[in-house]
Amino acid sequence: MKRRDFINTGLLAALTGALATPTILSSCKNTVSKKARNIIFMVSDGMSSGTLNMADLLLQKKEGRGSTWIDLYRNNRVTKAFVDTASANSLVTDSAAGSSAWGSGRRVNNSTLNVNPDGSFNKPILQKFKDAGKAVGCVTTVPITHATPAGFSVNFKHRNMQDKIASKYLELQFDVMMGGGTEYFDGSKREDKKDIFGDFENAGFQVIRNKQQMAKATKGKPVIGVFHEDGLPYSLDLENDAELKAKIPTLAEMTRKAIELMGDQPEGFVLQVEGGKVDWAAHANDTTGLIYEQIDFDNAVAEAIKFAEGRDDTLVIITSDHGNANPGLIKSDKVDAKFETLFNVKHTNDWVLFGITKNDKPSHVIERIQHAQNIVISEDEARQLLKAYDSHEEGLYNAYNLPFEPLAQIQKNYTSVGWSGMNHSADFVELAMFGPGSEKLTPFIKNYELHNFMLQAAEVNELVIL
Repeated sequence: MKRRDFINTGLLAALTGALATPTILSSCKNTVSKKARNIIFMVSDGMSSGTLNMADLLLQKKEGRGSTWIDLYRNNRVTKAFVDTASANSLVTDSAAGSSAWGSGRRVNNSTLNVNPDGSFNKPILQKFKDAGKAVGCVTTVPITHATPAGFSVNFKHRNMQDKIASKYLELQFDVMMGGGTEYFDGSKREDKKDIFGDFENAGFQVIRNKQQMAKATKGKPVIGVFHEDGLPYSLDLENDAELKAKIPTLAEMTRKAIELMGDQPEGFVLQVEGGKVDWAAHANDTTGLIYEQIDFDNAVAEAIKFAEGRDDTLVIITSDHGNANPGLIKSDKVDAKFETLFNVKHTNDWVLFGITKNDKPSHVIERIQHAQNIVISEDEARQLLKAYDSHEEGLYNAYNLPFEPLAQIQKNYTSVGWSGMNHSADFVELAMFGPGSEKLTPFIKNYELHNFMLQAAEVNELVIL
């Protein structure tokens, strides 16, 4: 698409409302921007504003620095906005519909991937960019077949069809896909026994299963990297387990490698980066898991900004698909000291609860939590937690019905971090942009409007017209 056509299209949209993004483009009338050759789209999945805030507060008090994301605000280096996150059938979206809004330029029903309510399909944005000659890919801390990467990539009637999504990735021949989800690729774990890893190898992919293999991956051949069954371990648990740390890359390491592999493509690249376990920690009301996953995501943001700064061809978009559980630091007696207990934690609630059974003694519970999180709960609180193993059922990503909510309620007494619930919210979410095209962002947009925004910034003429 020629630059003059790009400008004219934006002006036409602003004047007639013909396109899906008039609110964005209304600020473009007198602006000529450079083309965004590369786009890095960064998603802290399920990030409520309290999550972003607490991660920055912790880094300030613990390390004397702010988070990369908030420092971009402090130093006036980005354009920012609020995003309305609704799906086609609910004010409260799930991740499939949230990512599909970006991926298709239309709102779809919850649980669907780029499939309209009438059953028709929308061409996903990574397929559009691939057809335009760009290298494309996704990296995530959850299964690479999960809702957020899939929403940029494929059409399926339900997000749970992850075994089929794995096979579809082979057909699409994307350049870099890395995350978890071994069970959807390994023939010994799939119900149909198909060896999808072998199919990728036969198709010329570099199949990588650990950090060492990732380091050796080279340019010129596509990469599929699957490092763990289900989601990757929480970053805090990973950091404190030498064996896991040696095998499994962080989100920042995956982001840096993906950029290295695609960064010199003649037509540029588009990369989605997802901190998927921010959402999982929020569902579990796991304060330590949540804050350190957000910091892990922030480290990946730093990698993207490091690549983009000093260039004039790379647009970095930083956002979330929805809020989740709305956590926050709540005023209490000695609130600062309580928050500081989070400075020296070693493990998440996930790690704590998997190491306890209902038959354990209260002393074991007390010792395990003290070792993991530097707080000493009472014997009565330990008994309450053990009792919850008998009858507790809750939430997503909790196949073993571990008592996350009772533990979070106990921990609030020691950390002063509270939660509104254990599920997604309808909150407007943060959006920040850095690089060419960012000057066109207006202060409030709808999630689906980002689809055309990215295409126009990159001058790819496959816009959605509603």
